[in-house]
Amino acid sequence: MRKLLILAAAILALSSCNNTGDDKKDDLPDDSTNNGGGGAQAASMAAKTDADGYTVLFDGISTAGWHRYGGGMPGTSWKVMNGELILDSAAKMDGGNLVSNDEYENFDLKLEWKIAKNGNSGIMWGVHDDSTEFKEPYYTGPEMQIVDNEGHPDGKLVKHQAGDLYDLISSSTKSAKPAGEWNEAEVKLVNGKLDLYLNGNNVVSTTMWDDNWKKMVAGSKFKQWPAFGTFKKGHIVLQDHGNMVSFRNVRIKTL
Repeated sequence: MRKLLILAAAILALSSCNNTGDDKKDDLPDDSTNNGGGGAQAASMAAKTDADGYTVLFDGISTAGWHRYGGGMPGTSWKVMNGELILDSAAKMDGGNLVSNDEYENFDLKLEWKIAKNGNSGIMWGVHDDSTEFKEPYYTGPEMQIVDNEGHPDGKLVKHQAGDLYDLISSSTKSAKPAGEWNEAEVKLVNGKLDLYLNGNNVVSTTMWDDNWKKMVAGSKFKQWPAFGTFKKGHIVLQDHGNMVSFRNVRIKTL
């Protein structure tokens, strides 16, 4: 009898140890939330609202809330490291333009960007996400330029410098920080009134869709794409221009 009691106690102890191990395994984080895999946790974080009433578009741990232009998962060159959303062009993998899942009409978009030496990128809005009809997002969406003014050829061109409404309006003040440093950008659109801010300065102010807007577009490279700048509601796009660029603190408020 004593031997049977000892054996039963041993079996019970072993069972308890196994159950404890299973519980610890269940508490481990899902690796899919650490990169482009997304996941329920990442999705809920991407949808949260901060203290200022802005919806967080980039949760700092995944690409939840974003997709490739035309559909599909973000390219593998888009990486999340140290709370930054990085286009790792050096990896020479699949990138592509990054598109917000949701569309916006009247909004205030704020983010920080950092461009690599000699790099080029951009922030677009009002993008119609249909790659079968429009090959590139810039066929429809205006762009706030991101560029290394000192190292990239575009940095020497009028209306192509950091903070410019690309190929349409030059920044009123040159506010960009050098390559490798963080810049604070803001795009605010309310009933056609467009304001661009760079590092706290209102660098561009104009009105979309009026006669002056149409005249500007007709005198720009975008005249070859009739749908450019015509959609009053559309997606936000972070551009893959083939150069390394980083984003963080990406958030938006519907106005």
